[in-house]
Amino acid sequence: MEERAQSLFSVEDRVAPLGIIALEGAEELGEKIDAHLVRWARTAGMDVDSFRLKCSCPRFGSGDAKGIIEETVRGYDLYIVVDVGNYSPTYPYFGMENHMSPDDHFQNLKRIIQAASGKAHRLNVIMPVLYGGRQHRRNYRESLDCAFALQELQRMGVENVVTFDAHDPRVQNAVPLMGFDNLRPSYQVLKKMLKSFPDMVIDRDEFMVISPDEGALDRNMFYASVMGVEMGMFYKRRDYSRVVDGRNPIVAHEYLGSDVKGKDVFVADDIISSGESMLDIAYNVKKRGAKRFFCFATFAIFAKGLETFDKAYQAGVLDGVFGTNLTYRTEELKNRPWFYEVDVSKYISYYVSALNHDISTSQLIDPHAKMVALLEKRREEYKKSQHEQLKFQ
Repeated sequence: MEERAQSLFSVEDRVAPLGIIALEGAEELGEKIDAHLVRWARTAGMDVDSFRLKCSCPRFGSGDAKGIIEETVRGYDLYIVVDVGNYSPTYPYFGMENHMSPDDHFQNLKRIIQAASGKAHRLNVIMPVLYGGRQHRRNYRESLDCAFALQELQRMGVENVVTFDAHDPRVQNAVPLMGFDNLRPSYQVLKKMLKSFPDMVIDRDEFMVISPDEGALDRNMFYASVMGVEMGMFYKRRDYSRVVDGRNPIVAHEYLGSDVKGKDVFVADDIISSGESMLDIAYNVKKRGAKRFFCFATFAIFAKGLETFDKAYQAGVLDGVFGTNLTYRTEELKNRPWFYEVDVSKYISYYVSALNHDISTSQLIDPHAKMVALLEKRREEYKKSQHEQLKFQ
């Protein structure tokens, strides 16, 4: 894959010159994407220092703002990177420091699109956390934030939106004429997990995948099928007579599946918000005799702090939490012994390179073959190590 990405830069049939714009709050991810692209370009003989274009969204004291692109974008294939989940940036507002919300980030995205003034060859948006993604359907008299936001981007001339692990990818039905790519970093997670835990054995006797609820069945079925292991699931029993924080509270997690005793358990979900559901599952499977508990969330935001996870780790209930660098992580989270960061910047760079050269992205969307090859390599290494141990006994 690395060689293929490098070879793309030697081809002259790019859609247009490449430009990367990282909005405030997405600078770290933008820099990593740019570094991969620059490395491949230089290997292919291009004289380039960076594909990034400077921009800013300064604010007036009243809170009003404007978008500025400080370099030419005429004829460029633009990729605008935005992290709507990054709450760490602040701006002055009537003498107060106001933290940026998803709404602020989305407005900045629209400001930069306006600043391009229709002069770019093509507009692409890389939005790992899909704006409004958790408000994806209407049950009562409710807004449809995500669908409307996508339609707004389409009207502004955006041709492609690249996101990760959308809460409900069917929201793309709102914009059938706009490119919408929903990626999942399954290979990157598996690679990080096997590297972090060399003693992990992936087979039906030692390992099991469990879905935290019916909504996460698809992603966990994918892991289980690639790994060749059994899968169970939890059913969230809710109290529909009450609403707490905008949702019906969970009364209990009911387990459906085969025995987990003596097995490593892996749970994948799109987001860890408060983390209560994930910890309930961890305590549940440990009571059932699970050997170790690992979980992954594409967006590990920990909205209610880290203390409950610290306690679970110290009690031996939690063995590892994997999360991507697709959204903001606090320094406290990065330094936790139970947290393992999955770098997805190279994956995005592959995708940008493929789109910029207008070639198929099907292999990037479906990492099945790469995951199977990785597992086969791991199993061969395990067999070899077992054989070596027998020789010395």
